[in-house]
Amino acid sequence: MKAYWVARSKIIDPVRYKKYTDQVPKIISKFGGKVLARGGKFKILEGTDKFHRFVIIEFPTLEDGENCWKSIDYQDASFHRKNGAGEVDLILVEEGDFTQ
Repeated sequence: MKAYWVARSKIIDPVRYKKYTDQVPKIISKFGGKVLARGGKFKILEGTDKFHRFVIIEFPTLEDGENCWKSIDYQDASFHRKNGAGEVDLILVEEGDFTQ
């Protein structure tokens, strides 16, 4: 069953943050990831306006998404956005309606 990374971010240092974003597409493709939305226009309909960049990435399975995040390549790349370059909330969610 497909799963999705849903990320919202606030870029504080664009130069350092770009060192992260330049590496991510190649890394996620190793795990079957596909970018559905990344950095496009958006409207806040409800909630805080703290974040100003949104990303949705589809993975074949929940495990693929988690393995991508856990990978050494991703952890090394994410180092560039941490330590003050940006703030990110990253959620991994499986597709489907499980409330029924």
